[in-house]
Amino acid sequence: MTTFTLDSLNTISEADFTAALGDIFEHSPWVAEQAAKRRPFATLKGLHDAMMAALHAAPAETQLALVKAHPDLAGKAARSGAMTADSVSEQGSVGLDRLTDAEYARFTRLNEAYQAKFGIPFIVCVRRHTKDSILNEFERRLTQDSAGALDTAISEIGRITALRLDARVTASEKLKVTGRLSTHVLDTHGGRPAEGIAIELWELSRDGADRLIVRTVSNKDGRTDAPLIGGRPLPIGTYELRFTTAAYYRACGVALPEPPYLDVVPIRFSITEPESHYHVPLVMTPWSYSTYRGS
Repeated sequence: MTTFTLDSLNTISEADFTAALGDIFEHSPWVAEQAAKRRPFATLKGLHDAMMAALHAAPAETQLALVKAHPDLAGKAARSGAMTADSVSEQGSVGLDRLTDAEYARFTRLNEAYQAKFGIPFIVCVRRHTKDSILNEFERRLTQDSAGALDTAISEIGRITALRLDARVTASEKLKVTGRLSTHVLDTHGGRPAEGIAIELWELSRDGADRLIVRTVSNKDGRTDAPLIGGRPLPIGTYELRFTTAAYYRACGVALPEPPYLDVVPIRFSITEPESHYHVPLVMTPWSYSTYRGS
């Protein structure tokens, strides 16, 4: 993917500006054409706001055409390879390109029900979701009226295009489109940060198909060298951190029963704010543990 600086976008021709950003809004280069007329932009947010203003100012039939240009989630376009590169990447980020036949059939039923009721595709910023939360959104939004469905679709398009623009354009101030998940392990038995704790982060699913997100080890400060999730929105869903505590205490020379009272400590939590910082620490001894939402 070619990237551009905000400064360069402010000075190139309108035609080059449209060529650079014409695919940010699905099959709708006219949005970039309209935004080009409002240059220069001091911030990336100003650019995205101008693009959204162009969408909101467009006639109703033009807005509707833009909404309808989006593919169904995990629909026929995905299986046939007919989606844009951005849509392929976005749907793949949540595993919608790897559905079982039963999952594909369920998404097909929901897509058809949504289309039958509202006449538009179900649009959601998939990078902010897990499969479970997407299915929850389907159920919630099927209860909306037509005006609410269209307003929600345009709002989600705003989220989708903000992420695309943030990835495409470098600027001194990024858009607030990412979150961060971190942890910190404190050994109150030894009175120090816990170094060398094996840590796993799992995404839990109501169908039992849990998915390993990351496997790492705590450093000398009891933290991880990189966020458990970072540089992207935190997908809405339920997660479990698993800390291998018994192995740590054995390595520290602490006498433990066999089997140990606490071997692997699980902390289950949910994420509902994709652009926030979630800090999930573990405070532990060989016989107890606690957690809290930190910052």
